[in-house]
Amino acid sequence: MIKQDVIVIGAGAAGLFCAAEAGKRGRSVLVLDHAKKPGRKILISGGGRCNFTNMYASPENFLSNNPHFCKSALSRYTQWDFVALVEKYNIAYHEKTLGQWFCDDSAKDIVNMLMAECDKASVKHQMQCEIRHIEKSAGGFMLDTNHGTYQCESLVIATGGLSMPKLGATPFGYQIAEQFGLSILPTRAGLVPFTLHDKDKQVLADLSGISVNASASCNNTSFNENILFTHRGLSGPAVLQISSFWQPGQKVEFNLYPNGDLHQVLQEKQQSSPDAQLATALAQVYPKRFVQAAIPYFNLSNKPLKQFQGKQLEQVAQAFEQWLLQPNGTEGYRTAEVTLGGLDTKHLSSKTMMAKDVEGLYFIGEVVDVTGWLGGYNFQWAWSSAWVAGQEV
Repeated sequence: MIKQDVIVIGAGAAGLFCAAEAGKRGRSVLVLDHAKKPGRKILISGGGRCNFTNMYASPENFLSNNPHFCKSALSRYTQWDFVALVEKYNIAYHEKTLGQWFCDDSAKDIVNMLMAECDKASVKHQMQCEIRHIEKSAGGFMLDTNHGTYQCESLVIATGGLSMPKLGATPFGYQIAEQFGLSILPTRAGLVPFTLHDKDKQVLADLSGISVNASASCNNTSFNENILFTHRGLSGPAVLQISSFWQPGQKVEFNLYPNGDLHQVLQEKQQSSPDAQLATALAQVYPKRFVQAAIPYFNLSNKPLKQFQGKQLEQVAQAFEQWLLQPNGTEGYRTAEVTLGGLDTKHLSSKTMMAKDVEGLYFIGEVVDVTGWLGGYNFQWAWSSAWVAGQEV
C-alpha cells in the first residue's frame, strides 16, 4: 500500500494546478489519471493555443444553480494571478478579442508550465491508472487501482465533465459524488453548435463555411459575435455562447445586422441606386452566397429597390434583424466545450471546495455545477477552484 497526504484524480487543468499548490505546502501529492498523458483537453483548447483566461472574468460570466458559489474562489485567485504565473514562465501571449488571452505559440506552453510547477513541488503522477474502487477509511480514503492500493488523507476529484468523450471524458466524478451521497444536477452539453430541422438545413447547409456578424438572443440573454454556417447547422462564438442558455424546443432570435439599422441602409441604397436589385444592395452588406440563399429563405422578392413601397423595405430589414430560428438540438457532448450542471454546489464549501459532509473529499473544476462563458472563463474557474482547494488539502 502506498500512502500519500493528497491524491488528485484527474490530470487536467484543475487537477494539475491543485496538485502543485498542495505540493508547495509540503504535502505529499499523487495525481492519478486514466489517460496516457496529462493535459489532453488543454492541448486542443483555443485551436491549440489555449485561451487560458479572460481579462474580464467575474462571477457574472458563470452559470450555476447557485450563482453566488463561484464568487469566493474567483476573488481569491484571479485572472491577474494566473497571468502573473504565465509571465513568470516567459510564455508569450496576446489578447484576441473581448479580453480573451491566448498563448502566442502553443497550448503545450501551459501544460509544460503546470508540469514544471508540479515537479518543483515534488508531485508524483501515475497515468493509465484505472480506479476500481474508493472507500472512506479512518484516516481518509482507500483507492483500489490497477497499479495497487493507495491511501490518502485528502482526495480531490478533478475529473471534468462529459464533453469531448474522445479525449476520455467520463461520468466518473459524478459517480464518486453519488457514492458519497452528494447529488448531481442534470447535465447537458454547453458551448455547443446547434443542429437544424430539415426544412432549415436544406437551405442553410449550402452556406457551410460562411460567417456573419450577429447577435443571438434567448431567455433574456444576448451575445454579439460571429455565427458560422456549417453542413450540420450553426456554430460560431455567438451560437456557442447562447447554446448554454437555450433549452430544447425554444427559439433563438438572430439579429444579422446587430450594429446598425439595416432599414436605413436599404433606404439610402434605394435613393442612390433605385434600379439596383435587392440582392445587389444586400451583397454590399453580406457575403453574396448568403444573400442568394437568404432571399428565398425569408420569402423576399428580388426586384429593383424602387419597386419597394410603403413598409416593404422595413419588412426586408426585419427578416434579417429578427430571424427566429428553432434549432433541432445541439451536436451534444461530442463537440461541446463544457458540461452544464454537475455536482450540486450546496454540498461544497465555497471557501475550500470540500464536501461539507465528507471530511477530506474535494471537488474542483468542471465536475462542479459552475460553467463559464466561451472565452477562457472555464479555465479561470479551473485555476480558481483548484487554488482554493490546494490551500486546504
